[in-house]
Amino acid sequence: MKTKEKNGSIAFSRYVRISPQKIRRVLNQLKGKKAKDALYFLKFLPCKSSSIIIKVLLSAVSNLKNTLNVEKNQVIIKEVRVDEGPVLKRFCPHAQGRGFPIRKRTSHISIIVSNF
Repeated sequence: MKTKEKNGSIAFSRYVRISPQKIRRVLNQLKGKKAKDALYFLKFLPCKSSSIIIKVLLSAVSNLKNTLNVEKNQVIIKEVRVDEGPVLKRFCPHAQGRGFPIRKRTSHISIIVSNF
């Protein structure tokens, strides 16, 4: 996969053990925001996914900083994306000898940042 774009940078986190729906709820609110504002926003969210998104966003910002020598204040979130990863299948025992499937979902997060 790509590690940088023309005037931007990209960061991935793969096989995250949270369902894509839960991550997508938070990530869709970040598109188009400044990275600094998004970090403040994520810092005070009570979701488990916000701490993972913070790590990916900081990685994307540092990638951009190292490749293009851009300050943190000039970074904007260009695109966010969450894809489904592999599903871990488990079975939970229920009444009368039945077993019901449990699907533990994983996610792939990608964040593209650029300077404005």
